[in-house]
Amino acid sequence: MFSKILIANRGEIAVRIIKTCRRMGIATVVVYSEADADSLAVEMADETVFIGEAPAAQSYLVADKIVAAVRETGAEAVHPGFGFLSENAGFARRLAEEGIVFIGPNPRAIEAMGDKIESKKFAQAAGVSTVPGHVGEIDDTAHAIRISEEIGYPVMIKASAGGGGKGIRVAWNRQDVEEGFPAVKAEAKASFGDDRIFIEKFIESPRHIEIQVLGDKHGHVVHLFERECSIQRRNQKVIEEAPSPLLDTDTRAAMGEQAVRLAQAVDYDSAGTVEFVAGQDKSFFFLEMNTRLQVEHPVTELITGVDLVEQMIRSAYGEPLPFAQQELTINGWAIESRIYAEDPYRGFLPSIGRLVRYDPPQEGDVHGAKVRNDAGVREGDEISMYYDPMISKLSTWAPERLAAIDAMGRALEDFHIEGLGQNIPFLAAVMDQERFRSGQLSTNYIKDEFPDGFHGTAPTAFQRDVMAAVACAMHRTITRRAAPELLRQDWIVVEAGERRPVRVTNGDAGFTIAFVDEDRTLRLDGIEWRPGKPTFSGVLDGRAFTVQVKPAAEGFMIRHRAAQAHVLVLTPRSAELHEKLPPKTAADTSKMVLSPMPGLVVTLDVTLGQEVRAGEPVAVIEAMKMQNIIRAERDGTVKAVNAKAGDSVAADEVLVEFA
Repeated sequence: MFSKILIANRGEIAVRIIKTCRRMGIATVVVYSEADADSLAVEMADETVFIGEAPAAQSYLVADKIVAAVRETGAEAVHPGFGFLSENAGFARRLAEEGIVFIGPNPRAIEAMGDKIESKKFAQAAGVSTVPGHVGEIDDTAHAIRISEEIGYPVMIKASAGGGGKGIRVAWNRQDVEEGFPAVKAEAKASFGDDRIFIEKFIESPRHIEIQVLGDKHGHVVHLFERECSIQRRNQKVIEEAPSPLLDTDTRAAMGEQAVRLAQAVDYDSAGTVEFVAGQDKSFFFLEMNTRLQVEHPVTELITGVDLVEQMIRSAYGEPLPFAQQELTINGWAIESRIYAEDPYRGFLPSIGRLVRYDPPQEGDVHGAKVRNDAGVREGDEISMYYDPMISKLSTWAPERLAAIDAMGRALEDFHIEGLGQNIPFLAAVMDQERFRSGQLSTNYIKDEFPDGFHGTAPTAFQRDVMAAVACAMHRTITRRAAPELLRQDWIVVEAGERRPVRVTNGDAGFTIAFVDEDRTLRLDGIEWRPGKPTFSGVLDGRAFTVQVKPAAEGFMIRHRAAQAHVLVLTPRSAELHEKLPPKTAADTSKMVLSPMPGLVVTLDVTLGQEVRAGEPVAVIEAMKMQNIIRAERDGTVKAVNAKAGDSVAADEVLVEFA
């Protein structure tokens, strides 16, 4: 077995690979850019090598620097993780020429399947069902429009070398192609160093299902069943699960057989994923093959018990697969939620900054379920604009699907992050939705369920009780410390303008809260909170919960899953006076175009005095390797332009003002 492996990647996947290498007794080397000098992966690795500036094109994408690091440290093999050079056949061939083992498929398989255009041609020749489209490169925007109209809208514009949801746009009309084609080319060039584009028919209301395959160098290939990755936004997977709630035994076997046949045709000898688009009727079409480890591989590991990183290493070393297809079975159900540094309340735009607080849930066996958190960060680390905005991948396993979903909901409650926007409330909202719980999924899920964007959810009856009980408990604790003479039993809880008279009394290690007008009494026990702590855990009438809490100007801001409220605990007289306060009015920003996120101004498309119509592009802002077109929300004449191409801007910075 290898004695030392170099990991040509960063973040959570580098940490993930280190953990398996440690268990196998293999030393690790991590390369790092300037932005990752203080990262968790650098701290955990046995050796580290600095490879350049923060932009990936100057560090993680430079093959010469990776090879030099291998030579410097004496590593025998390179694990590329995912992204960066993981699907670069030239890099794999270069390593082979240098006598270095590439922990991934052979270069011929990467060339056949890793290129999205060539994989379509190969799949068609192999008799695999594929999505209708133009299997060839697109020359320019005019060519893209012509091809799109021949196929028929909607179409999907995709980078040939793409992956991870980058370099993809859906075009519903000619204007979408005119704007989307150059944007996809730019993203593809920046992210993959390859700006070739192809176009295929976009299948409406589809499901995204992928088959995990695993091969060795002795001609053996197996599949490890499927993952469903239909919950996506901007073609980036957000929630994945294994197995799929759509498939029956026969469809699962058919998809697995096609995936294995395709992998065998290219002598596939590592971990890889064959992706399909599936209809609600269980019809399916080959999309592409990712010739690398997938971000969502933990759910497959949880239902099969197979460590995919270990099997990749053993295959690269030349060992045969330790199991046959008939020995692999599905055990239970697993859910993965991607925790992103993004603001779901602002269209899921990237949010960069420092993790002022980072407190993930407890891992391991938790109340009959398993919790796993794959992360490459610690409290105090910074999420920069140079790389993917993922913070961690939270996974849960249970014997049944609903139990796995419930375990995920509780784990998300226990996950606390401060310092930047993050999507935990959105993920929690999905876990609570009946449509998700029933398995009625599609890649349109987010657009269907949140057509006007995500704005949180209204509190349920249980959540209103939790918020009232927590506010009373916190208020009583703080009052007892600061001014015990003001303690009393009768209070008014105010939330969303509704007044609820309560009577709060102490008990053994807890509180009793009586809702006077409702003739109900609840018991709050198991309290884990102290003043200043940002989470409050407890058990309300036998049901465990965790809420995020922070003091407001008066009262408390309390969030349970996706429901948030400002809760006041007042004396009856204070509550009476409070009703007489005038409401606050928000500042008028209707004549301003604000940057919705921190990032780099790629273009500023308007000039002083220009007449602009609602919907017209005003600027393009780039962050996390994604370009975002900022459009005018109203007609107007440009009165001031406050930025230019190349400027770094903050969230809510005024880019343009209208007269």
